[in-house]
Amino acid sequence: MQNELTCNQVIALMNFYVEDKLNSKLKEYVDEHLRNCPKCRAIYMRSKKIVNQVLSENPNEKYQTKQYEEFKNNISAYIDNELDEKTSVRIKKIAITNPLARKDLEDMYTFKRLLHNSFDKTKSEWKSDYSKYIINKLNQYEEIEDPFTKIIGAFAVMIMLIVIGFLATLYF
Repeated sequence: MQNELTCNQVIALMNFYVEDKLNSKLKEYVDEHLRNCPKCRAIYMRSKKIVNQVLSENPNEKYQTKQYEEFKNNISAYIDNELDEKTSVRIKKIAITNPLARKDLEDMYTFKRLLHNSFDKTKSEWKSDYSKYIINKLNQYEEIEDPFTKIIGAFAVMIMLIVIGFLATLYF
């Protein structure tokens, strides 16, 4: 390949050059052509500006509004039907008109379904009724004697032994 590229060749390679996807030798040839050709340099500058603008833009930025912030703060309560009717309608309108809010709502419903499905699967795999197991364990703890009763009983036994010991020393 010769050292000099034509304008058509440089324009064909422009996207790759702007995105820095050319090998070093080809990049040198394009660099040299851009130094010498004002027409191609102008095209390069416009292309670079457009690419930088697209890369720096956040596509969701225009949807992150004050209403979206309200939506984010109320999404959990909305899903659990804990909002009053007026707030619920406002949140629903935001979800309908704001693609970012709609995606968040869809993600939350998907997550909720996943949790419920996981819980149902785990519950069905459990061989016994866990609530009965817990109640039986609690009942076992209730059968244990009260510690106060044990102390009173021990105290009574000690007093009886002292009385018997005292009476034994008097009569013997």
